[in-house]
Amino acid sequence: MTTRVLVWNENIHESTQEEIRAIYPSGIHGAIAEGLAELLGDEVEVATATLADPEHGLTAEVLERTDVILWWGHIGHDRVDDAVVARVQEAVLGGTGLIVLHSGHFSKIFTRLLGTTCSLSWRNEGEREIVWTTSPGHPIAAGVEQPFVIDKQEMYGEHFDIPEPENQVFISSFEGGEVFRSGVTFTRGRGRIFYFSPGDQEYPVYFHPQVRRVLANAVQWAAPASEDRATPAVSNPARRDWAALAGAAASTAETATTTEEATR
Repeated sequence: MTTRVLVWNENIHESTQEEIRAIYPSGIHGAIAEGLAELLGDEVEVATATLADPEHGLTAEVLERTDVILWWGHIGHDRVDDAVVARVQEAVLGGTGLIVLHSGHFSKIFTRLLGTTCSLSWRNEGEREIVWTTSPGHPIAAGVEQPFVIDKQEMYGEHFDIPEPENQVFISSFEGGEVFRSGVTFTRGRGRIFYFSPGDQEYPVYFHPQVRRVLANAVQWAAPASEDRATPAVSNPARRDWAALAGAAASTAETATTTEEATR
């Protein structure tokens, strides 16, 4: 089955800063989409959307036909409409996968789903980042070099104010001595969530072959197992006599056993 992927990017830096456009001429979303298509081929159908699109490109119709969303944001978090955030949250709770990238840790959708500030320490001096695999058996780590090096990257460091992750797949170390839980997973409702920190707009991180491998793996991991995307909801069923129903089921099973024995 083809996995339908939507790469969402606020696309502000590339639209307003020539030096960022030179790094990502097709936008960060374009670079990520290119990497997914390159590694996953016919397994995925990749679309892109940006903040400037009507309803940020996240209409109900788009979300209905999307299996996994990749989310990159930085300076435009406050410009994302709350109604759209609620719509995406509902999609994730119903089973749509969500991959949050780099400074997307402060996005409305990530903080709302995790329920914490998602704050961290940071310093942007173009330092070397070494990404270490801490869960080599996890599907997201499949085929990823251990470790791999990003020559220049923004430093993200602990403490990272997130709930306890279900899996810590990667941890990063930096030249200044800091470490950071750079690849972690969560589940909310039926939806799988992966946060991956490498990817500042000032560096060509999304062209790095190991970063592309991680994202391709994450898409496969986060894709929902079922087409059923009903959001978990409170129900108000009519009163039923469950004891009587259980007794009737047991009586039926006993009758079936007696009939089987009689025919031997």
